[in-house]
Amino acid sequence: MKHRIIPIFIPHLGCPFNCIFCDQNRITSQYQVPSAADVIDTIDEYLATFPRGSNKVEVAFYGGSFTAVDKKEQDKYLRAVSSYLNTAEISNIRISTRPDCIDCDTLRFLKERGVGTIELGVQSLDDGVLRECRRGYTQEDVVRACRLVREENFKLGIQLMIGLPGDSYTTAMETTAKVISLKPDMVRIYPTLIIKGTFLESMFRDGSYASLDLQDAIRISRNMFLQFQRAKIKVIRMGLQPSEELCNPDTVVAGPFHPSFGELVEQEVFKDQACQAIEAFFGSDGFFRELKIFVHKKDISKMVGYKRCNIHYLCDRFTLKNISVHACESVERDCVGIGNNAASVPEKVLTRREFCSKGDYYSCK
Repeated sequence: MKHRIIPIFIPHLGCPFNCIFCDQNRITSQYQVPSAADVIDTIDEYLATFPRGSNKVEVAFYGGSFTAVDKKEQDKYLRAVSSYLNTAEISNIRISTRPDCIDCDTLRFLKERGVGTIELGVQSLDDGVLRECRRGYTQEDVVRACRLVREENFKLGIQLMIGLPGDSYTTAMETTAKVISLKPDMVRIYPTLIIKGTFLESMFRDGSYASLDLQDAIRISRNMFLQFQRAKIKVIRMGLQPSEELCNPDTVVAGPFHPSFGELVEQEVFKDQACQAIEAFFGSDGFFRELKIFVHKKDISKMVGYKRCNIHYLCDRFTLKNISVHACESVERDCVGIGNNAASVPEKVLTRREFCSKGDYYSCK
C-alpha cells in the first residue's frame, strides 16, 4: 500500500532561534500559521483525493519546531487529528522539531496523542558548523535527543544540510558516519541555499561565505546517500521541495538549487553503478561494441540521465557504439543488469548492495 503524507506547514512556529540560513516562510510559501480548523480542512481535502482503503496515511507537521510551541497549541493541533486516528483514516502523526526541544515529558505527551514519528532538524554533527550557524545546541544534545526518541519507540528521522558555513566534504562525511551510529529510521539531505533576507545572504554578499556549486552538492550528497544505503537507512528526500516561492528567482540568491535535485543525485549513482557493472561484464564475457542495460521500469529515467547524459558518458568511457536501456521484470529496484545487444534478459546483474559494498563506492570520475 502506498504511503501517503498530508503535510501541514507551520513556518517558524515555536522556533526559539533564527538560524543564519533560515526563512521558513519563503521555503514553504506560507506566511500564516494554520489554525486547528485549517488542519481539519487540509486533512479533508487530501483524504478526498486518496483512493478508498488507503490505510497508510500520515499527517506531518513541518516547518516549525513543534515541541517548542506552547503545550496548549500543540494539544489543539494533535487533537484536530485524533478523530481521524480513531477512525483509522490516518495511521500516524509525524512532527519536526529541534534536538534541544526534546525531553522525556515531551515524548510522553506526544505519544499519548498519537505521534509515532519524530524528525529532528540536526543539520550537522560538527560543533564548529553548529556554532557558525547559530543553531544553539551541540553534537552532545543531538545524541541525547536521538537516544530518548529511540528509547520511547518513536520512529526517528534526521534532517541534514550540506554546504553550511564551516562545512566541508570531510565534515559532511564525518557527520554521515555519526548519524549512522545513531541508527535513525530515515534521513533527509538538503543542500544549503542562500535565501533572500537571511544573514547568510549578508555573509555571501560580503564574501565571508561561498556556496556549493551544483556538481559539488551532487557529489557530496551521492556519497552520503550511498553510505546510508549501505547501512540500510532510508533517504526519504534530497533537496528542498520546489515550492512556487522557492522557484521564484527573487527567493534563492545563490546555491545549488534544482527542482529535481534528488533525481540528479540518483542519476549519478546509476551512472557509477553501471560503470562497475560494465567493467565486470567485460572482464568475464569479453568486449562488445553495443550493450543493453536492464533496470526496473521505475529506474529508467535515473539510468538514462538528463538528456541521455549517462548513456553518452558510458559510450565515451567504454568506446561503445550504442547502449540501449530496457525495463526488465526480473531486475529489482536500484539494480543494473548488463547484456550484449542480442540479449533479452541481463547476463549479469549488479545490485545496489553489491555496489555499496566497495568502501569507496567506485567513482567513474
